[in-house]
Amino acid sequence: MKKLLTALAAALAVAICPVAAAKQKAADVVIRNVTVIDVEQAKPVAGQAVVLRGKDIVAVGPDARIARQWRATRTVDGKHRFLIPGLWDMHVHFGGGPELVEENKALLPLYVAHGITTIRDASGDLPEQVLAWRGEIAAGTLFGPRLLTSGAKIEGLAPVWKGTIEVGSEADVDRTLERLQQRDRVDFVKITDSTLKPELFLYALRQAKARGLRTSGHIPMALTVGQAVDAGISSIEHLDYAYKAGVKDEAQIAAEFAAGRIDRAEANRRLQAGFDPATAMAAYRNFAAKGVFVTPTLNGSRIIAWLDQDDHKNDPYLAYIGPKLRKTYDWRVQRAAQADAAAIAARHAHIDRMGAILPMLQRAGVTIIAGTDAGFLNSFNYPGIGLHDELSVFVKYGLTPGQALAAATRAGPAWFGQLDRYGAIRPGMAADLVLLDRNPLQDIAAARAVRAVVMGGKVHDRLALDLMLTAARNKVAAWNAAEGK
Repeated sequence: MKKLLTALAAALAVAICPVAAAKQKAADVVIRNVTVIDVEQAKPVAGQAVVLRGKDIVAVGPDARIARQWRATRTVDGKHRFLIPGLWDMHVHFGGGPELVEENKALLPLYVAHGITTIRDASGDLPEQVLAWRGEIAAGTLFGPRLLTSGAKIEGLAPVWKGTIEVGSEADVDRTLERLQQRDRVDFVKITDSTLKPELFLYALRQAKARGLRTSGHIPMALTVGQAVDAGISSIEHLDYAYKAGVKDEAQIAAEFAAGRIDRAEANRRLQAGFDPATAMAAYRNFAAKGVFVTPTLNGSRIIAWLDQDDHKNDPYLAYIGPKLRKTYDWRVQRAAQADAAAIAARHAHIDRMGAILPMLQRAGVTIIAGTDAGFLNSFNYPGIGLHDELSVFVKYGLTPGQALAAATRAGPAWFGQLDRYGAIRPGMAADLVLLDRNPLQDIAAARAVRAVVMGGKVHDRLALDLMLTAARNKVAAWNAAEGK
């Protein structure tokens, strides 16, 4: 009887095993034995496996269970490593004129090589080219991070900035918004203030909101930040504007500037001296209540503030920046070099004042967006590595590593209304991921320790990322040789 039972058990096992194997679901990639970082809760979840099929995450769970349920074409070993959602740089620029198109295009892989899977172009002077790149990247004919863009920015007549759509009336604004929304299908609208009339700035905000378009921009000195918030601006770019909102006499200064009784230098002097924490917190709570996000772009300001101590001439990263793009850095460098000792000291103090309001925004419930301002003109603020520098600055001025990481993984999707697809690691989310060698919740510098990047479900391991960097460096070397540098 015992032998009979043993034989029956063996036969049953043989019968069941093929059935069990047949029930395993097929996938393209499984990342095994990894610690998943839950960015929303700022906690690590160890011993997980993440399953990818096509461009989607289809399963996440304990490694042993996933191994029983799934078989994949490719397995990635995540042991002793940490998995985060793909990083977003929410303020980048492409520009410098038509002769710089190729040097700008060469920047795209640099983002991916540093774990950045989505970028938000905040408009330069190559809007048509960037719109074309957006489509090519989406179609898979151009390699780069997912690209979201404002297209051409809205400006006044005869503006400082090139590549703009000039408007001088409400009818001009209406036609421009129609073009941006219907022809260019922009992802958001950028509005700047070099010559745009303040009343048209507010009108453009209101009309864009009515059309369901998100907006960002530079707020005219003749307006208060609160007026822009009330008109419907979606994100405030650059921390200086958030600082301005905390000035007790902001409305009076704006009115005097609008009337021509004070110039910009005097207005800025009074704004610098007039910050009031209670006023600021009330303004920031209003930002949060109205869903206005803030993109600090602090690293660029830090670089300029400290050019007297670091001229960046020996930065290794210059090897990835084309010679014509490097040339666009000169105007800020030259302007900074003209400063006397008092002006240099003022620059140092200014960046610290700006940084000090970051924790205030966080306490008020404002969503802080990580964006670099990297690109042409913005000296030594490098595409790719610049986002990691920005996150380090966030932590220096008081954010936790978890808060900084959320600013680079969840704030962008939240602003675009895409948290159902990006910013977390769970089934149904996009397979845009970064595998790290160290835990970024303990040290934000760990986000630099990229082992692999998954973008659109495709795995780019460390070798592939290094090849991207090598290719970019070789292109720049060839351009340098052609320029005789």
